[in-house]
Amino acid sequence: MKIKKPKKSLGQNFLTSQTIVNYIVRVAELNKNDIVLEIGPGKGILTKALLKKVGQVIAIEKDRRLIPLLEEKFEEEIKKQRLKVIEGDILIYDIKKLGVQNGKYKLVANIPYYITGKFLKKILTSNIQPRKVVLLLQKEVAQRIAREKKESILSISVKVYGTPKYVKTVPARCFKPRPKISSAIVAIENISKNNFKNVDEKSFFALVKRGFSQKRKKLIGNLKTLTERTTLENIFQELGINTNARAEEISTEIWLQMIQKLSN
Repeated sequence: MKIKKPKKSLGQNFLTSQTIVNYIVRVAELNKNDIVLEIGPGKGILTKALLKKVGQVIAIEKDRRLIPLLEEKFEEEIKKQRLKVIEGDILIYDIKKLGVQNGKYKLVANIPYYITGKFLKKILTSNIQPRKVVLLLQKEVAQRIAREKKESILSISVKVYGTPKYVKTVPARCFKPRPKISSAIVAIENISKNNFKNVDEKSFFALVKRGFSQKRKKLIGNLKTLTERTTLENIFQELGINTNARAEEISTEIWLQMIQKLSN
C-alpha cells in the first residue's frame, strides 16, 4: 500500500535517512525491557528500528491513511502485541488509556514542527511522564530549548521538568518532502515533577508568563502588578538579580526561588 502525498495540513515530512534513524535509537538508549511511545510513526521507518530494540512500541498516528499501511507492514509484530497502532491526535489523546505508568516508558518521535510547544506541554505536565524523551524538531526550536543563555518561556517550560540536550543537527535532505529548514535531535532526561513539591505549578507558569509579557522591558517592570516595588527589589537583592535584568536572563532555578518568595 502506498501513500501518494504527505498532508501539508499535518506538517508531514517523512524521515528517510536510516543513518539518522539509527542515531535516534542510540540516543534513546533502549533495551528489551523498554516500552516506547512513538508519536507520528508515518510510514514506519523509525518504528521498525525501535521494534528491534524494545519489548513494545505504542505508536499514535493522526493520519488515518497511514494506519492500514502500518498494520500491513507490521502484521506479525501487532499479532504478538509487540506493536500497538492507535489512530489519534496526541494533543487530545488521553495518555491514561495507553496503560503505561509514570516514569516507566520512553518517548521517541519525529513530530510536526507546528505542534512542538503544545506537545511538550502535554507530555511534560502529564502525571504520566516518560522517563526519557528523544525528539526530532525544528533546529531553531531545538536550540531555543537547550541553550544555556537567553531563556524563553519554552526553554524554562522544559527545564523545569527535565534536562534538555541538543544532540545533533539533521539536514533537510533526510526527509521527504524536504522541509525548508534543518531539524535537530533533542534529548530530555531526568524528567520529573520534583520542582513542584513545594511550588504551585500554575503559579509558577503565571509568574514566568508575566515576566516575559514584554520582553524588551526590565523584569521588575513586568512584575510590578504582582506586589509593591520595594518588595520586588528586596526579593531581587536576596536572589542576586540585577534590577535592570530582563526575563531572558533569569534561570529556571531563580524563577522557582522567586515564586516561593512571592508566595510567602
